[in-house]
Formats: sequence, structure tokens, C-alpha cells
Amino acid sequence: MKTLGDIKRVLLQRDLLKEVSGEAENRLLLMRLTCDSREVTEKTLFICKGAAFRPQYLLDAVKKGAVAYISETKMEVPVPGLIVKDIRKAMAAASAWFWDYKVGHPTLTGITGTKGKTTTAWYLKAMLDEWEKIRKGPETGLISTVENYDGMARCDAVMTTPEAPRLHELLANAEHSGVRYMTMEVSSQALKYKRVRELRFQVGIFLNISEDHISPKEHVDFEDYFSAKLSIFRQTETACVNLDCDHADRILKAAHKADHIVTFGKKKTADVRCSEIRANFGEISFRVTCDRFSEYFTLGMKGSFNIENAVAAITAGYVYGIPVECMKRALRQTKVPGRMENFVSEDGKICGIVDFAHNRLSFEKLFDAAFQEYASYRRIISVFGCPGGKAFNRRRELGVIAGMFSDQVIVTTDDPGMESQAAIADQIRGYVEMTGCSCTCIEDRNEAVRKAISMAANSRQRTLVLLLGRGSEKFQQIGGKSLACETDAQMIKEAISEYDKEKNRSRSEKVS
Repeated sequence: MKTLGDIKRVLLQRDLLKEVSGEAENRLLLMRLTCDSREVTEKTLFICKGAAFRPQYLLDAVKKGAVAYISETKMEVPVPGLIVKDIRKAMAAASAWFWDYKVGHPTLTGITGTKGKTTTAWYLKAMLDEWEKIRKGPETGLISTVENYDGMARCDAVMTTPEAPRLHELLANAEHSGVRYMTMEVSSQALKYKRVRELRFQVGIFLNISEDHISPKEHVDFEDYFSAKLSIFRQTETACVNLDCDHADRILKAAHKADHIVTFGKKKTADVRCSEIRANFGEISFRVTCDRFSEYFTLGMKGSFNIENAVAAITAGYVYGIPVECMKRALRQTKVPGRMENFVSEDGKICGIVDFAHNRLSFEKLFDAAFQEYASYRRIISVFGCPGGKAFNRRRELGVIAGMFSDQVIVTTDDPGMESQAAIADQIRGYVEMTGCSCTCIEDRNEAVRKAISMAANSRQRTLVLLLGRGSEKFQQIGGKSLACETDAQMIKEAISEYDKEKNRSRSEKVS
């Protein structure tokens, strides 16, 4: 049984406890630990964290059954409080102890980088699943931007890396369910704000780095962002580092904090080396060579930029000892929701691509893939937006890149939050039009998609419609509310289907 006295002892041992507020009974029973007042039930220990915290959240929690709280300041409530020096460190320590976190149970892989975390996580999970099938083991776990699976339940993800209480609950569920491997994305925010502080990664993958998430709410500058990413190596056993990415030398230097380093990439010095990339009949294949094998692998997804993600997953598989055939099957079969999903009209005139690309690096890679792999489509219409209140540099970078490589840009809504969508769109449009590209702003995302398909239908050329930024996300953050919406795939599929029906109707009328 968990008690308040146990939590006090843990915080004291970590030199995090400043004082106790109110009558704190050590034997006070705790059944739940959370920082979300909506999740509070009877006998909950409530954690007051974050810049967005309001005293009303604690009052609401007490009404619902919270019996104690953790905070950096005393609160006027009729329950005892543990007042701590650093709420983030305290939340991580309390969560790890409450959920009985044990290093290596399950075996944990952490993946960080500016782009490719989700695809790499799905690739590695698929490889581990194939291996577990052979050994008659259970499905492996996943904590990702798209969904979470812990052996007990599969659910849509709310954020890339959950807060510490939820994160440790997922790991505990996996352990109790017999799940032996957990693959997770690790965001810069999770590292900076200590959500993963108590974890030990058996493998930590560093994919790439470019300027992103720079804003008062996220990282003050690139150095802050980069340093947060590099800190993953402090809690990593084997670091897997991409030698092809920018700042590789600095990343390698930081990786020496890990117990071991395995490098990957196209460079001849890489421990796991990629070469002989081929794109035949829409299929992407490449050779991977290391001290154990030299084999060709084929991707089931389009997008040559996914080779980097695949080789990263292969490198982690190499560390774990996954058989090559399991890796091959996984890469050939795996497709990630909202990543390079394509929808083609019956006459082949229109091809819609849905992708999560939402920053400079991912936009550059995606347009490269569009020109190389969809060369028969001579015209490009891009549909995207930028979030409100954060990552302000994206508005300029994405506007310029889309303007340079598109024939038409439609700017639409993508999580504006408390900011004016019209103001965000006007900023992006300014950068698009600097390049000489035509730009339209349509606030309703579904309407924007239909407009893009209509433009493609009226064009004399085969047209590629790129719907970018949201992937498989099902909610938009608008005006302080999380509003349900159709996924980008649903929107573009419906719009192309309507185009097909109209074409068939026109043919029927001509015949009759």
C-alpha cells in the first residue's frame, strides 16, 4: 500500500522536500497520483505543476477526493501538502516510486530528434513484435505521438511524451502485463521539464537536429533546444547516433555520457552503414552493412527520407540482437498513420499526400521526396498551417519552403490555440508571397482541402496535393478548447472520392 509517509521519505532522500504544510498523517493511504484535476478520484495525491497551474485546479481536485498535494508553495486547502524545491524533479521522483519503476522492466528505447521520431518508433516496435512472435512473446509497447499501448489498453496519444505520472503508469501496466519491450518518443519538452528524469533507456536514439520549438513557451533559443535533446544521453546505456545529421560531432561528444555508442548513417565510418539506395517501381530499397550482416531492406512506405528512420530502427535492432529477417518483414509491412499516406483519384490525375511534416527539416525532406518519387505530377498544391503561441520560426521557414516548391499554397488552421488564426495565416502568407507563389487563406481545414482538390481538378496537369502538419491527429486546439475533428486522411479521401463521383457522373451523362 502507498502512503503519504512513503512519498515524504522519497522526497527527503532526494533533498527535494522543503517543508510539510498542514497535518500530514504519514499513514494516509494513497490510491492515485496525478497532475490533472480531471483524473482525480478518491485518495489521490495531486501535483500542482506548470506555468498554467491555477489554485482552482487544486480546489477542484480536493472536491473530487484528493487527500494531499505536492507544490512549490503552500496552498489554502483543507488537506496536507508537501512543499518541494523543484516540482518537476519531485513529480518524476514521486511517480517513479509510486508506480514501482524498475530499470529494464520493460526494456526501454527512447527516440529523440527534430523529425522522424514517430516513424522510427513504429519501425522498431514492428521489428520487436516480429521477434516476439517467433519467441511466442507478447506484443511490445509503444508511447508515441500517434498512440500509446501498454499491454492493457491502446489509446490515442494526447502529447508526444506524457507527464511523469501517466508515463510511469504506462510502464507499470506494461510490466504487469508481461510486455518485455517499450519503445517511446522523447520530446525536447519531456527532457527539459524532467518528465523522463527517473528513466534509464537501454537504447537512446538521436536522429537529427534543426532549429525548432523556439518560443517563450518552449525553448528560448536553439542552444536551449539542442542542450535539452542532448541530455538524453545522461540516462542512456547504448547511444545510437546518426553520423549524417547536422552537428554530428557535438552529438557524438555528448553521447560519451552513455555506456556505449553505436553509430549509423551513410558515412563509411558508421558502425551500421547504409548504401546502394534504390527506387524502383515506387519501391524503396537499400543495403545495410555492419559486422554481423550485409543485407538489402525494402520499405513499405513511400518517402526516401524514411530510410534514415529505418536505419535508426535497424541500429537499435542490431543492439538488441533482433534477427535480420524480423527486421526485413517489419520494414516491408509497416505503414504509419498520417505519415506519407497517399490517395490517388481513379483517373490518376490527382494524388493527395498526408504527412505530419511540420518544421523546416521535415518540409525540406518531404518536398525532395515529392520531386523524386512523384515526378509524373507536374503541379503541386500545398495545404498547411502553423500552431499558435509557439515555434514562431516555422511561419517564416514553412512559408518560404512551401512557396519555393509549390505552384499554389493554401494556408489553413493548425492548432491556433489562443492566437488569432487570421493573424497566423497573414504572417505565413507574407512569406509565401515573398517567393512569388500564389497563396490563399482558408480558415476551415476541411474547406481548404476541398478547395485544393477543386484546383487540382481544374488544372490541365496531373497535380500533387500535399496536406501537411497534422497527420492522424483527431483534435485541434482552438481558443483554449480541444475540439474533435476529422483526420487529414479522412478529409482528403472524401474530397477525392467526390471528385471521382463527379467524373463518373459526367461520363455517364455523355454516354446517355
